[in-house]
Amino acid sequence: MKASGNQRPTMAYKKSAPPLTEEQIAHFDTHGYLVIDLGLDENFIAALLTKVESLYPDDRLQNPTAPARVQDAWKTVDEVRQLAVLPIALAALEQLFGRAALPFQTLNFPIGTRQLTHSDTIHFNSIPKGFMAGVWVALEDIDGSNGPLQYYPGSHKLKEYTMQDFGLEPGYENYRHYETHIQALIEAQALTPEFGTIKRGQALIWHANLLHGGAAQTDLSRSRHSQVTHYYFENCTYYTPMNSRSDKPHFRNPFWIPATHDFDLPDVGRLAILRRIARSLGIKTA
Repeated sequence: MKASGNQRPTMAYKKSAPPLTEEQIAHFDTHGYLVIDLGLDENFIAALLTKVESLYPDDRLQNPTAPARVQDAWKTVDEVRQLAVLPIALAALEQLFGRAALPFQTLNFPIGTRQLTHSDTIHFNSIPKGFMAGVWVALEDIDGSNGPLQYYPGSHKLKEYTMQDFGLEPGYENYRHYETHIQALIEAQALTPEFGTIKRGQALIWHANLLHGGAAQTDLSRSRHSQVTHYYFENCTYYTPMNSRSDKPHFRNPFWIPATHDFDLPDVGRLAILRRIARSLGIKTA
């Protein structure tokens, strides 16, 4: 089966039996995050790490502390795709959000991100709102010295702040100013961080509006291998708030990560050329 466009995948994702207890669901509702054990096989993790390593910049081993990440490695590393569509993760997300989860992006990291605090709702959102989540998987033990995720429990209940809320024009060129406002918000609200010190094979699920970032990596001799998958949920419209105005959403057309290894990627370059030719001939395109 082939996955295509912004529609529900042609092959339904496999899901496990509902893995979460009522207490776990309540914890997520209250705190905006939840840690679960994915039961990953050690050989699977080792294979994923070996294959992704070749995708990082060539100079990473010479400068192992330089920021590095690979986006959408699922396109070439099937273990990354398998982790993104893992049945237990999809079942847990459906329990938490009441809709089927649709993975659309992966990020793989060899070290801590040191990313400043933000809410994912500035990058990804949906209509109706609130149907987006992230799942961060530890591919080795993560503690306080190798750059854990930093997050603010309960902050998902704050309003979803847009660029306009801070008097900023849309666009990533103003993102640093957004980060400054978020830091001021944290101080004004007296929010206290917690840290994702989780074990290899565990996952931290977070609500899209949970304020989070990357804690400092104090031991620069260590790695911090992890994978993030971002998910939307079915029966929504999707957009990018960073590039949107209140009266003009910047809509997204996600390509869902396929349920199986047998898939075709969209020929974005060719389609863009065809659209330009059509417009030059006065033909309307989608």
